[in-house]
Amino acid sequence: MIAVPGFLLSLLVAMVLSGSGLAAGVKAKAEVSCAATAKSLEYDCAIKLSDQRSGAALTGVDVTVGADMPSMPMAHNVKPVKAVPDSAAGTYRARILLEMHGDWAVKVDLAGPVRDRIVKSMRFEPKP
Repeated sequence: MIAVPGFLLSLLVAMVLSGSGLAAGVKAKAEVSCAATAKSLEYDCAIKLSDQRSGAALTGVDVTVGADMPSMPMAHNVKPVKAVPDSAAGTYRARILLEMHGDWAVKVDLAGPVRDRIVKSMRFEPKP
């Protein structure tokens, strides 16, 4: 067994907890739906956030939304945009502008009282 000085162990535990959402004991769950706007390749996304365990709505969280195309790593990615709270508790809205239609990994990053990252695989197609 390796002996680790107490202060180092405390620092390591603090770093792990602060970056994982575990400090507050909350793991986030997100429902993401995006609808095409009148502008080509622009989508209005609604993000409903809740505590994965209790189902309670997550409010007062800083939310950013970005996306990248897993089939073309580092070639197509969307700069993250800040989401704004919507009228329903735990619901946020963001507009993203994609570079092309297809399969995208939508990344929802949470900061503030809850820190987490949720990645949703979504297919974006042209309007019929």
